Amino acid sequence: MQSIRRALSTFIFVSFAVCWLQACSVLQPETYVPQRGQMGKDVMWLPTSDDLVLKMLDAAKVGPEDELVDLGAGDGKIPIAAARQFGARAWGIEYNKDLAALARRNAQRAGVAERVRIVHGDIFKEDFSKATVVTMYLLEELNAQLRPTILAMKPGTRVLSNTFSMGDWEPDQVIRVTNGTGYFWTVPAKVAGLWTLSGLDEKGNAALKLDQTFQRVGGTLTLQGKTQNLLGARMQGTELHFSFINADGQLKAVKVFVNGQVLSGEVTGPYGMVEIQPATVKVEGRRS
Repeated sequence: MQSIRRALSTFIFVSFAVCWLQACSVLQPETYVPQRGQMGKDVMWLPTSDDLVLKMLDAAKVGPEDELVDLGAGDGKIPIAAARQFGARAWGIEYNKDLAALARRNAQRAGVAERVRIVHGDIFKEDFSKATVVTMYLLEELNAQLRPTILAMKPGTRVLSNTFSMGDWEPDQVIRVTNGTGYFWTVPAKVAGLWTLSGLDEKGNAALKLDQTFQRVGGTLTLQGKTQNLLGARMQGTELHFSFINADGQLKAVKVFVNGQVLSGEVTGPYGMVEIQPATVKVEGRRS
């Protein structure tokens, strides 16, 4: 009988403990509600519409391999959407401690707490250099202050901004929805300077001179002592595209990948003439 009482007591204790732990794991009703337009350190808090969030993340092709950082995370809407609907790892930096705490609770409610981290901190002090996607909803002057940091990030990093642009850094895409506008950029590799290329001409190397303003590039190509302007030159992250006229008067298109002081890729025949496409020719280059 005594053993039965002990077993019953143990059962009651364990049951009570389990119930208590379950009760603790359930979030209490929300008591903190941010007010639209409330002032923060540098900007007021305004929510981003769901349709703009999704269109921006879709434009940047956010996926499971990405690490997204939201500068000024607010209630956590963007990191949560990136994790829940695009499978990314995401974190946010929020200066207001109450908003940061709310964002953490929202991530838990959404079931993505293990993939979303919210930091109570300052966007100008936290290190987000490893992120592959940066999102923000800040004033244009704050974007301008952040621009040098963002442009120093790894080429190919994708950048999204709600409402406010980056000054004379033109966006790659303007994203419009019924009640909002977003902007999308890709951090370009730095290619300005003089490059020596092999593969463009059988008789020797070519000299490529590039000028650059953000992702906009232009320049000249010197082949067999003759210099010509590049045609259709553009940067897309680490990719450099341009066309030129070879010694036989044929239009050639070049696509190379830039990695610091070296580049590699290929030169092909004219677009739209699949039946007479010549064999792909490899291109390599080094900055002088």
